[in-house]
Amino acid sequence: MGQTYLSVVVPVYNEESNLRPLMERLYPVVSQVGKSFEIILTNDGSRDRSLEIMREMVRDYPGVKVIEFNGNFGQHMAILAAFEKASGEIVVTLDADLQNPPEEIPRLIAEVEKGHDVVGTIRLKRQDSPFRKIASRIVNITTNKMTGMRMNDYGCMLRAYHHDIIENINRCGESTTFIPALAQTFASNPSEIEVAHAERMVGESKYSLYSLVRLNFDLMTGFSVVPLQLFALFGIITALFSLVFALFLMVRRFIIGSEVEGVFTLFAILFFFVGIIILGIGIVGEYVGRIYQEVRKRPRYVIRRTYGFDE
Repeated sequence: MGQTYLSVVVPVYNEESNLRPLMERLYPVVSQVGKSFEIILTNDGSRDRSLEIMREMVRDYPGVKVIEFNGNFGQHMAILAAFEKASGEIVVTLDADLQNPPEEIPRLIAEVEKGHDVVGTIRLKRQDSPFRKIASRIVNITTNKMTGMRMNDYGCMLRAYHHDIIENINRCGESTTFIPALAQTFASNPSEIEVAHAERMVGESKYSLYSLVRLNFDLMTGFSVVPLQLFALFGIITALFSLVFALFLMVRRFIIGSEVEGVFTLFAILFFFVGIIILGIGIVGEYVGRIYQEVRKRPRYVIRRTYGFDE
């Protein structure tokens, strides 16, 4: 067990406008818990004044600590770096954009105190674009089917973990991962609660369409081989249909004779199956690429300096 009761982990990337409002709301919340706490901010290669503001917070707010990366390694790596240094019996992750209110943290703590080792959250009245909502719903349903997990909202990073779960996550050396799903694999008594969700007031989301696609590939390929199995099953079914179709064409040729009708239909069918083959090769390539990343054994992130820790 850690000596601190509560650790709040916040990944930060170009959030200079949100950091002070965040701390003005977060610090009173964790102070009112009435037990020892720490707030760990990870600067994920910000190019604005985020690091400067965070260093001032270390001076102005007791218990605030900062990890400085020497580049941009991504949100999940920023959280993992903080997990390595978190000493709290309960660890809460929170985004810096204030879309998830810090005031919800006591409710997550109460769930852990009831005996749940992982507490997920479901965003009520989600304040995102229709595209993000639809895409998120598709990912949630697809991932549950593929991985066998039962989570209603994979995208909300406001979550609480017991220290035992954090220790298990720290033992994993994966170069690409998805923390909520990884924690779920270690959980023995998980829970989910509904939380408020606010519109981003300042700045814009750091996740582009490409980043979201990459993150979803991490989620699906990092916790299941179902995409490969589905592609293999589709190949078997296609081969059987191709055999039946070939027999049909042969019989038709004997009965009707040679003809050139339907050539464009055959081309359309051919292009469809070529597209499926390319998709399958891409899926296989994703798995091979991840194996390649793991084999290289490069550091997942590089810490330049820390502030506020007892070095």
